[in-house]
Amino acid sequence: MSKTRITAVDVGNDCVKALFGKVDYELYIPNVIARDTEDRPVIGIEELNDKDPLDGIHVRVHSPALKENNAIYRVGNLATKSDNPSELDPGSTKSEEDQTLVMLFTSLALDAVREENSPIFKKTNNVIDANYTLGTGLPLREVKEGKDVGYRSQLLGSVHQVEFLVTPKYQGLKVNIKFDEVKVYPEGFAAFINLVMDKDLKIINRDLIDKQILIQDIGGLSTDIAVIKNRNVDDDKAQGFNLGVSESLEAIREEIRKKHGVELDSRRDVVDIITRKNDRHHIMVKGSRTNVHDITDRILLELAKKQYRHLRNVWQKNSQTEICYFVGGGAIVLKDYIKMLNNSLDGYNIEFFEDENESIWMMANAYYKLVSDFVRKTSEPPKKNEKQTV
Repeated sequence: MSKTRITAVDVGNDCVKALFGKVDYELYIPNVIARDTEDRPVIGIEELNDKDPLDGIHVRVHSPALKENNAIYRVGNLATKSDNPSELDPGSTKSEEDQTLVMLFTSLALDAVREENSPIFKKTNNVIDANYTLGTGLPLREVKEGKDVGYRSQLLGSVHQVEFLVTPKYQGLKVNIKFDEVKVYPEGFAAFINLVMDKDLKIINRDLIDKQILIQDIGGLSTDIAVIKNRNVDDDKAQGFNLGVSESLEAIREEIRKKHGVELDSRRDVVDIITRKNDRHHIMVKGSRTNVHDITDRILLELAKKQYRHLRNVWQKNSQTEICYFVGGGAIVLKDYIKMLNNSLDGYNIEFFEDENESIWMMANAYYKLVSDFVRKTSEPPKKNEKQTV
């Protein structure tokens, strides 16, 4: 029988971030898929196997949870180079999209096929049986609507198979994924856990635990504002909005195409232009370095104003709030614009994470802490004074 392996997966609208085992492996994959055929052209099998598997993920995914079962996809970096890349659309529901499941299953399969995991998972011929205990999350809005229950039940009780087709090193391997347990956390609460606790769920930020705080999580497709009171999310006060950065990134991409004739592969390219350290807000046009600040500034400032309006409305209804933390990939994109608005308008006590990596990985880290604690509590008898809890 296969042993279970802990995993925490944040299927973000921009990228999937996943942590495995005792954080002995992590994955970061663009959340882009593209429908494909079984045989994709490559220049010789020997050259294929010299490449990084993450640059050539080509899979068939079978699961009773999928609306389109047994479909073939390019995933991640390979999909961004496709003619028909699919990214999650504004207004879509993460828990009900095939793309969410395809990204989740593929991430786990990429861990299961690694040579380092051969002692953990049983392999018969080319088929690997992999058992996972999963910690993941959904936007607050979806959890409030009860969609976490259906999402969890889709994952539990079924076998989900990922077959690697023309993928470097893993071609011909199949992974059967079963979940021993699935924990689905609301994203706002997960962010709070990450702020106040370390990996062992010991309190590291005692100043915050009894404060009333807001956490504004800006994603690709949605924004959650969690209201934390008495160490819990106030479900009645928490707000979820269908407003993320994806639509603005698409608008920037389209304006760059129209004005400069430059086709950017995906939203990921736009994010890179906006956030990179050198040559920020510049692209190459016919070999010349070209400033696109006029496009990015106008569109992102408009989005920042909408985000700031949400902050103001929620803060007014929760007037005893002491601080708001901005988290998520969208917060990185909008940080300078929101700070500028706040300085010239209300002057709220707001905080961003200067370490962009910390903000990007916040949800995955939080899910890992929570699911690890669940595993500890269910596998060991409680000890006196073992740990502090929120």
